[in-house]
Amino acid sequence: MPAATQLLVVKPQNDFCDVHCAALPVPGANADLQRLAAFVDRCGDRIGRIQVMLEFRHPLNISHASWWQDAAGQSPVPFTVISRDDVLHKRWYARDPALQALALAYVCALEQRGRSPLIVRPEHCLIGSWGAGVQLDLHGALNRWCRRTLRSVTYAPLGLNSNTEHYSALQAEVPDLTDARTMASDALLTSLAETEHLIIAGQSLSHGLAATVYDIAALLGPSAVRKMTLLVDCTSSMAGFEELGKRFLADLVGRGMRVAKSTELQLA
Repeated sequence: MPAATQLLVVKPQNDFCDVHCAALPVPGANADLQRLAAFVDRCGDRIGRIQVMLEFRHPLNISHASWWQDAAGQSPVPFTVISRDDVLHKRWYARDPALQALALAYVCALEQRGRSPLIVRPEHCLIGSWGAGVQLDLHGALNRWCRRTLRSVTYAPLGLNSNTEHYSALQAEVPDLTDARTMASDALLTSLAETEHLIIAGQSLSHGLAATVYDIAALLGPSAVRKMTLLVDCTSSMAGFEELGKRFLADLVGRGMRVAKSTELQLA
């Protein structure tokens, strides 16, 4: 039976929290997830389904420094932008020569799809690491929800294909047509389409969460946007991208998405 109210949580992982040892911290993220935990405790009895989208990465990933080298054999520093021209004119190479054609095809596809260029990220959310785990307060609240409602949280892995990036929780930046893990699953789309009220939270407002909402809007249409409520105090933008987060909010609110604070949202 479809859940009347569903909570979709995007990448609530330690490596995105602004805490010691986090690899890619988002300012404010830890407090965001503490507020989300309190919301789950307060309103969980009226939430029919919770889906948590988690990014899991291998050390060798197309957006990690170890994938790339310059003519001197040096890897790029974090947050280096690698464009189509950089690869085409051999300013950056795939360290494994067998992956050079794939690397060029990937950055070309990003450009053709109107996506952001490839940005080298610090290694984060590595499989099996502390950084890949769910933030502690939220993890506890999710487990309490399971015991109280006798339902299981759905945890969905993202990013296991190292040849593409996975900002959105629905699909990769450049889907691999031979790998279903890089494309929106029918089960996920059906559950989102059938729910009457979709509550969204997680990280980050400027990137992962925004990409997820844009994909939901593109794949499920305007009616899906009007069913969404974004918990604005349970998400934050990456440092330096605050305006991008604000533009996303303005755009989606203009399309009918609702926003609310977790402390104020009341569920029937």
